[in-house]
Amino acid sequence: MHNFIDGALIAGSFLVSVPVGIATTVAVALHEIPQEIGDFAILLYSGYTKKRALLLNFLTALAALLGAAIVILSSNSLPLIGSYLLPLAAGNFVYIAGADLIPELHKETRLKQAAIQLLCMIAGILVMYGLTLV
Repeated sequence: MHNFIDGALIAGSFLVSVPVGIATTVAVALHEIPQEIGDFAILLYSGYTKKRALLLNFLTALAALLGAAIVILSSNSLPLIGSYLLPLAAGNFVYIAGADLIPELHKETRLKQAAIQLLCMIAGILVMYGLTLV
């Protein structure tokens, strides 16, 4: 379901504009890569072979294409679908940051690590801002 929604959000953002679509694609990729690595590790830990774990990860990733296809195919009958999906995408990323990432950052007590985390967050914000200038 997660990959399906990612595909739908990417397609919807491209319906709004190409720069917004590129920014959304980069944001999804940046959060999806670590997620897929984690999923792969969980599958390996659960006893799957590397080949089987890769296959299962690949098959679930195909759900993104299905989500994108449904949004693109329905865009003629629902011309504002991209405009509705865009706030959903933004809210999704704000939720991930607020619910998953920020609490983990608060666990760090060493100043050097906290500074590195802050710099990484600022870098991420700058990358996303830079993508809006394209």
